[in-house]
Amino acid sequence: MVARIQKIMVLATLLAMALWWHWMAPRSLGWAWAGVLLPLLLHASVLALQFVLMQRANARARANGPAPRASAAQLLRAWAGEVVASVRLFSWRQPFRSNAEYDLLAMPGSVRMGTPTPRGVVLVHGLLCNRAVWNPWMPALRAKGHVFHAVNLEPMLGSIEDYVPTVEAAVKRVTYLTGQAPVLLCHSMGGLVARAWLRTAQDDTRVHRVITIGTPHHGTALADFAYSPNGRQMQVGSDWLELLHSSEPPERAALFTCWYSNCDNIVFPAHAATLAGADNRLLSGVAHVALATHPQLLRVCLDELARDVYTQAVNP
Repeated sequence: MVARIQKIMVLATLLAMALWWHWMAPRSLGWAWAGVLLPLLLHASVLALQFVLMQRANARARANGPAPRASAAQLLRAWAGEVVASVRLFSWRQPFRSNAEYDLLAMPGSVRMGTPTPRGVVLVHGLLCNRAVWNPWMPALRAKGHVFHAVNLEPMLGSIEDYVPTVEAAVKRVTYLTGQAPVLLCHSMGGLVARAWLRTAQDDTRVHRVITIGTPHHGTALADFAYSPNGRQMQVGSDWLELLHSSEPPERAALFTCWYSNCDNIVFPAHAATLAGADNRLLSGVAHVALATHPQLLRVCLDELARDVYTQAVNP
């Protein structure tokens, strides 16, 4: 659904730009270029507004949060990087490349019954996204022999609870193929989906670790503008978040590695992406979409997966 909607939006925008250029170029090249560049300028302006709101929220919350103040240079670089990263994701990878990378849902040919196997991975995307978020990750996981499944969360604007069966099915499949509990790798809302799944599963041994990247564990101020069920659930202090927090045993946080940034333009204030008792890791100067595929983050996570304890495969 996300791919279809975004594909229609991209093609409609390109058609409008072409028609504008065809009509205006003979009259004025300046106005022709202005019309063609308008969608990108509007997108960049919306992101700039998000950065303003983020910086204000982080300034108000700094006494209660671990993230250092972002410098002007960091903000500018993060904004420019996010313009590029978000256009690439929402205008190319998600609408046109959502199935370009395939899941590895079979043991690599060199692995046989009774031999050590790398731990499997379930990849869970966030709001308004699809599995293409993980396209840069999947070749690396495949090359290292990790069985993995990148899910698509549907319906796009449903309740977070609606996505629990999808994660349950993916965890079951990857566990069956590897004989061991998988790692859940989650971006943004995907981390809340993982926590909702753990609450339903009632068995923390079914997951080895949960890695969250820019997840609004304590909500985000930006969700005050949300109207969808999953958007309202991510509002700071929402009933759903409060119920989720109250239902979790304190020791569960030790399962989590939480990556966050002082330039996250979607999840702010910055400490909202951390959990008490978790392994919280700051990656300064990186915005929300760019955070999901940041080279340093990707490299560290892949290295830690490679060093992970290996176990015996129990299924052919």
